[in-house]
Amino acid sequence: MQKSKKVILLLIFDVVLINLSYLLALYLRFERNIELRYLETYISNAILLTMIKLAVFHYFKLYKSIWKYASIDELINITAACIVANAGALSFLVIMQSHLPRSVYIMVTILDVMLVGGMRFSVRALRKIKNGVIIPKGSYRRIMIIGGGDAGAMVIREYNNHTQLNSKPVAIIDDDVKKQDLIIRGVPVLGRRDDIPRLAEEMEIDEVIIAIPSADRNEIREIVEVCRQTKCKLKILPGMYELIDGDVSIKKIRDVQIEDLLGRDEVRLNVEEISYYIKGKVVLVTGGGGSIGSELCRQIARFKPKELIILDIYENNAYEIQNELLRTHDDLNLKTVIASVRDKHRIDEIMEKENPEVVFHAAAHKHVPLMEDSPKEAIKNNVFGTLNIARSANEYGVKRFVMISTDKAVNPTNVMGASKRICEMIIQSINEISNTEFVAVRFGNVLGSNGSVIPLFKKQIEEGGPVTVTHPEVVRYFMTIPEAVRLVIQAGAMAKGGEVFVLDMGEPVKIMDLAKDLIKLSGFEPNVDIPIKIIGLRPGEKLFEELLLDEEGISSTEHNKIFIGKPTFFDYKLLLKYLNGLDDIIHNETDNDLKEYLENMVPTYKNKDCVNEQLCNNEIAATKE
Repeated sequence: MQKSKKVILLLIFDVVLINLSYLLALYLRFERNIELRYLETYISNAILLTMIKLAVFHYFKLYKSIWKYASIDELINITAACIVANAGALSFLVIMQSHLPRSVYIMVTILDVMLVGGMRFSVRALRKIKNGVIIPKGSYRRIMIIGGGDAGAMVIREYNNHTQLNSKPVAIIDDDVKKQDLIIRGVPVLGRRDDIPRLAEEMEIDEVIIAIPSADRNEIREIVEVCRQTKCKLKILPGMYELIDGDVSIKKIRDVQIEDLLGRDEVRLNVEEISYYIKGKVVLVTGGGGSIGSELCRQIARFKPKELIILDIYENNAYEIQNELLRTHDDLNLKTVIASVRDKHRIDEIMEKENPEVVFHAAAHKHVPLMEDSPKEAIKNNVFGTLNIARSANEYGVKRFVMISTDKAVNPTNVMGASKRICEMIIQSINEISNTEFVAVRFGNVLGSNGSVIPLFKKQIEEGGPVTVTHPEVVRYFMTIPEAVRLVIQAGAMAKGGEVFVLDMGEPVKIMDLAKDLIKLSGFEPNVDIPIKIIGLRPGEKLFEELLLDEEGISSTEHNKIFIGKPTFFDYKLLLKYLNGLDDIIHNETDNDLKEYLENMVPTYKNKDCVNEQLCNNEIAATKE
């Protein structure tokens, strides 16, 4: 039935029910013998009373709701509409000096709720009866919900409202003792998480949905481990930081991902601090089309900058994030420029024309093995690109400059790490001679970024394996891209100039364990269905990454996940002499000459074998202690 026909039908029903309410109220009030004067008063005003009530119902959107999905929210709305409608009708009768007995007004309101609401809820009741007849037991997927809170109840409601999915919640699991044996939206709470394997088998469960958005990642991991003992498909309702609007729907239920196990609790931001330095400002993001840069753009857009400028050399990425932001932020003043940070003249042009007040510098070459093979390109882009953008920021009066660094800059064993350490030295030293507040933010690997290990593992699993791990003991720190970017933006709000902010990366993760988890989440058994192959460390690769140099020390900030490493390099003139020598080697000497020069320029830059041996010895000593 077309929408307009449904509305007309509802209007006809409401006209009948509104007038039936008055007649029934008068009948009940006078116990069958209705006084003629009150009946005449009602009949003479019936049309206008009906129109008033229909107008109020329209205002309360009673003709726009989908009544086959009606819930407690719709009932509250109907009740409010009926109360307001009858208040309006009473006011009209008072103005017209037409009166009915006071008890009639009360009874009419109650009858309106019963009749108007009952008619609408009967649509849902009939639909439920109909579906119960049509879908016999065994023809639908049987679902177990983990979590008997509000989110779990909403998931049950969603499935009950979408019977075309042929899925039915039949059991709830919750560790709360008080909820045991209760029934939530018609579904019983049958046990705690330890009971999942037994109940899944006894009740022939096809799918398990984790519906605890507030759970931390350790709890999610524990639940997933228990669920792996079953043969059920496993899904999850995202955490609250993903449910921005708090809305729970079928569309938001997804497969469990490795990020759910490795990510951590939601990062809380000081919105007032961040708004102060971004809202109403011109913000430039270099490398704005990359993994980190694009997420920076997404989050900065929420803080309503005066203008957001995306700068990237790769037009496809820049074009994608530009279109996304234009779709999601109608009021965003957005500009996209194609440029290379290597081109100082072009950067100066942009700075002079756009006059940015805040710069996030995320443009960099980051792939360690590739940069080992092309070290000069790493230096040109990372080091001299950073020098160009930092100098230009200083010259054109940028207020705040935030550079994205990496844990690979600490005791680097590769050219990429050494190049980023030099970038930190540039930031710390130029801060000493500039009115711009220059800071760097250092963190480890981000989950799912371009070229990272997780997309590689997923691709290898899709192809049937093997999944390649460089070394059985290799360990890395991980955080999600949104989490890292939130902390970068928060660190920028704390900047006073010269700091290297270090993000709390949580516990390090063995890449071997990561590979096994990803294989299991894909529905396979490691080294049974999908083999794991050890291929050896790649050029320049460490076994263990570090977040601090020995001489840096660390101090806390007001944010529990952000720390400050003590500045260690201040001499800008000395740095420029080093960089002049570096530039000469790039254009006139070999790759080996370049690496030797880097060892002199960055004293902590060492051969990977030497560093790995030392780190292994430290790990062994720590274990013995």
